[in-house]
Amino acid sequence: MAETSAPIPHVEDWRDDEGELKTELVRAVSDAVEAGDAVRLKDLVGEAHEADMGDLIAQLSSDERTRLVELLGADFDFNALIEVDDAIRVEILEDLSPEQVAEGVADLDSDDAVALLEDLTEEDRTEILDKLTPIDRVALKRAFDYPDDSAGRRMKDDFIAVPPFWTVGQVIDHLREADDLPEDFTEIFVVDPGYHLQGHIRLDRILRTKRGVPVTEVMEEDVRTVEAGEDQHDVALMFERYNLLSAAVVDDAGRLVGVLTVDDIVDVIEEEADAEIKALGGVKADEEISDSVWTTAKGRFGWLFINLITAFVASTVLKSFEVELEKMVALAVLAPIVASQGGNAATQTMTVAVRALATHELGPHNALRIIIREVMAGFINGLAFAVITGLIAGFWFGIADLGLVIGLAMICNLVAGAMGGILIPLALDRLNADPAVSSGPFVTTVTDVTGFLAFLGIATWWFKI
Repeated sequence: MAETSAPIPHVEDWRDDEGELKTELVRAVSDAVEAGDAVRLKDLVGEAHEADMGDLIAQLSSDERTRLVELLGADFDFNALIEVDDAIRVEILEDLSPEQVAEGVADLDSDDAVALLEDLTEEDRTEILDKLTPIDRVALKRAFDYPDDSAGRRMKDDFIAVPPFWTVGQVIDHLREADDLPEDFTEIFVVDPGYHLQGHIRLDRILRTKRGVPVTEVMEEDVRTVEAGEDQHDVALMFERYNLLSAAVVDDAGRLVGVLTVDDIVDVIEEEADAEIKALGGVKADEEISDSVWTTAKGRFGWLFINLITAFVASTVLKSFEVELEKMVALAVLAPIVASQGGNAATQTMTVAVRALATHELGPHNALRIIIREVMAGFINGLAFAVITGLIAGFWFGIADLGLVIGLAMICNLVAGAMGGILIPLALDRLNADPAVSSGPFVTTVTDVTGFLAFLGIATWWFKI
């Protein structure tokens, strides 16, 4: 008797209670790919949402990913590749033929097509673009002319624009009859013959207005616009500040060239938050969980090397107190506690400062107030931990004065950590260096050196060793 295939899970049953893809689904897809069973594969994933498909692709092996795309053929939605990390996406695209990629890209919105192709080499990208229709090719090439991380790279070039002499009825008829409209839109732009932006009209306003009313009477002239070359970070802040759903993108001459929507900005915010978290940990922004061992190790080596150098700087402080350390072993035991606690306090301050700089919440107008706040918070916590650490150290080693010494050192280092945690990011930002990337090693050096110097210096003076 022939072996019966496992039942096909419904799309709603793809994930378990924790939101993870079910193991049996991944295994079933893997088996279908390995067997080259395109029919079974289409039954399994044919109705999958692009986000679910992206998660599924990430769970498969390198060979299975490309084979899955090939087996699904025209049924594969290239939007799913937007949902996977860069390394996986590039790997799949390089394995597929330019014709296959071009066919999939042709069905995407322009912003998604750009996101899909921008990590490829110039040669591979050109080869794929040459397979597209002239209209699609020109539109994408124009997008790639804009700088990386700019609004022009993120925008959709598919929008609805009408002349100012139309009536609301003409606009409605156009929306009903035109075949080349965007799939999703919430506003209509009003432009002159040179495509200079005159205003915009929300769909709800169109639907509530009589047909004979001129467009100029219902349009809003106060339109939030974004220059195509503007940095996406600044655009994201504008969306957040004004609670925008979309914004018109204009070129240097003020002509309408595209539109940015909130889903594009959500991606920007997520990417930048991801990059900042990685940078604070000394990890390159483009490191992905799917990277190879060699790529991962090579990417992390640089900051580890810098940390090693700064550690030697801190060690020179210990070296200068080697006689005192030999005479009182307690100092060697307790010194790392002071340095570590200061480092943790500095990291807290640095994290808040870097994030505030990134969102423009911290600047020259309020820097002094925030510095004072952080220093005072460091002082208060320093007092609290001075009492806790002092009591523990005093009882531990049976030397009451030792508790006083480590308490004073704890106050000094937590205050120094707070100052370093905010002043170093501010200084780096003033020098146009990324504080998220560069602050960590310098702040660590400050707290280590201050901690060792304060504790051992106070101990040497107090005990007259």
